[in-house]
Amino acid sequence: MLTGRPLVASLARIPFFSGLDMAALERVAASTRTRRFRRGEVIFHAGDPGDALFVIVSGEVKIAVPSESGEEAILTTLHDGDVFGELALLDGAPRSATAAALVATETVVLPRDSFLDLVATEPVVRDALLASLARELRRLTTHVEELHFLDITGRLAARLIRLAAESGPADHDGTVRLRASLTQAELASMVGCTRQSVNKLLGQFSDTGLVRLGREGIVVTDIDGLVAESRR
Repeated sequence: MLTGRPLVASLARIPFFSGLDMAALERVAASTRTRRFRRGEVIFHAGDPGDALFVIVSGEVKIAVPSESGEEAILTTLHDGDVFGELALLDGAPRSATAAALVATETVVLPRDSFLDLVATEPVVRDALLASLARELRRLTTHVEELHFLDITGRLAARLIRLAAESGPADHDGTVRLRASLTQAELASMVGCTRQSVNKLLGQFSDTGLVRLGREGIVVTDIDGLVAESRR
C-alpha cells in the first residue's frame, strides 16, 4: 500500500497532479488514502454520495449506468493515471454512474473537502480539471453520435479502434492485443446491443482478417479495416 515518499512519487506521475510542486504534492498525499479493489468489485454505485475523488494507480475501472432490469451501459473504461468521480464533487449531487474494477485495481482516494480546496488554491489542478471535463464532454458527444448515426457494425468497429488505442503500442507485426479479461458481454454493453450480436460480428471481423480470436482474447490485426467499417 502506497504511503510516504512512494505515494508522493506516484502522485507526481499522475497527469492530474503532475503540475504541482513538491510541497503541494506532499499536502495532497497527506490528505489521501489508498484503496484496493478486487476484479469485479464495485467502487461506488449510482446514487451514492459523491464524497471523494479516485485516482487509478494501477488497474482498470469501468464507468457504467445500470438499468432497473440489471443490464448496464458501459460509458467508458479508465486506466492507470486516470481520475474519476469528480462530477459529483463539483455540484454535490449523488453519483450519476457506477464504477467497478475490471481487474485488480489500486486507487488513491482524495476526500471532497481536500479536492475542492486543491481546485481553489492550485491553478494547475483547476486547469487539469477543466481539461478532464472537456475530454468527458467530447467522449459523451462521440458516444451519442455513434449511437445515432452508426449501425451495430460501425459502433463495434469504432469501439475496437478506441480499445486498441488504449491498449498501448502495437506489437512488431502491427497487431494490438486487447485486455485479456474483456468479455463479449462488456463489448455489448459498450455499443448498445446483445452479446449474441457482438459474437456474430466478431466472427465476421475474424473471417475478414480484422481481428483474431483465441485463448489470448481479441487481437486487432487490421486497424485500417476497422476504420473503414466504422465509416460505412
